[in-house]
Amino acid sequence: MAHTITLTVNGTGYTREVEPRLLLVHFLREVLELTGTHIGCDTSQCGACTVTMDGLAIKSCTAFAVQADGATIVTIEGMAKDGKLHPIQEAFHEEHGLQCGYCTPGMIMTLSQVLERNPDPTDEEIRHGIAGNICRCTGYENIVRSARDAARRLREEA
Repeated sequence: MAHTITLTVNGTGYTREVEPRLLLVHFLREVLELTGTHIGCDTSQCGACTVTMDGLAIKSCTAFAVQADGATIVTIEGMAKDGKLHPIQEAFHEEHGLQCGYCTPGMIMTLSQVLERNPDPTDEEIRHGIAGNICRCTGYENIVRSARDAARRLREEA
């Protein structure tokens, strides 16, 4: 039996009929065609599917679309504004915080919450904040450097 959900994704309102077992990650990718949210493991281990829901970073492979009814979701596609990259995206670009890029959307979404909660984190606090996101390529050094640079950029914007 399908359920009607209404939610806001990246500033746009949607009302859709969904099956109760449809995962949020599949709703975003297949129904809304927002493919920047990646599917990496389907077990909440890797964090590639991280989005924010009502300001909290969540792994969308472990949430049902019906649980997002009434929520505000931001995906990686919603980070850039008016054709300008978000400061975290800029920092990842400038500091080479990615290699293959598969983990990058989830990593950026997680870091958006980390940096909102702590605008001047230490390297250890950054590493702790992204502990639920796995990168199989970089060794994390450039990701941490990107996070530090993003934190600086965000403080300068404030």
